[in-house]
Amino acid sequence: MRITYGEDPSQYADLAVPEGATDAPVVVVVHGGYWTSRYGAELGRPLAADLLSRGYATLNVEYRRVGSGGGWPATGADVAAAVDALRAHADGLDLTRVVGLGHSAGGQLVGWLAARRDAAVPLTGAVLQAGVLDLVRGSELGLGGGAIDDFLGGPPAQRREAYADASPIARLPWGVPSVAVHGTRDPLVPIEQSQSFVTAARAAGDRADLQTFDGDHFDPITVGTAAWDLCVAAVERLSGRAG
Repeated sequence: MRITYGEDPSQYADLAVPEGATDAPVVVVVHGGYWTSRYGAELGRPLAADLLSRGYATLNVEYRRVGSGGGWPATGADVAAAVDALRAHADGLDLTRVVGLGHSAGGQLVGWLAARRDAAVPLTGAVLQAGVLDLVRGSELGLGGGAIDDFLGGPPAQRREAYADASPIARLPWGVPSVAVHGTRDPLVPIEQSQSFVTAARAAGDRADLQTFDGDHFDPITVGTAAWDLCVAAVERLSGRAG
């Protein structure tokens, strides 16, 4: 089922529910691509299909990106509206078990969603796949060729409030458990992003774990890899389907 939550062509999400489900936990899939219009929801479709086959309902979210009407705060508003739209499509869903799964820039968006205090449909867990979780540090490193500055409208010195609002590490504590999955050989988003986040989250009183693997940036979104298996195990734990 396609849910539209705005008038822009990018304001949609695809909802899939296991046949016959009455209380399926939901996984919200948020793709990455450094928030640019070169990448879209097609990145999340294989992940959503695999999770659906495992008995999860999935919401694969598209959103406005830089170059197509996005940027901060519009992109954040989009993913929030997509998740909150589940309230009107709740048949077969257990909205007390909604886990976010976000890769790279999608990890930033899932982290921001997890930290929301006014959500109609709050996340109850977050799996952060090679996530961009400290935007100030990411800007300093020039990640994505300056993509963070493009997304937020400038560097931290010029856009302090935007960085404080958008950066997952700046919004701790979330009050939501998280698992960061990150490759030790990731050349695009350094593993320090996940390491620093997990350390800060634990210090703030949140439940947070780091799962590492010997691989690169795209392994967590490649079904069949050991990295994807770590992501599935994290979803199972955070959704209450595993001990």
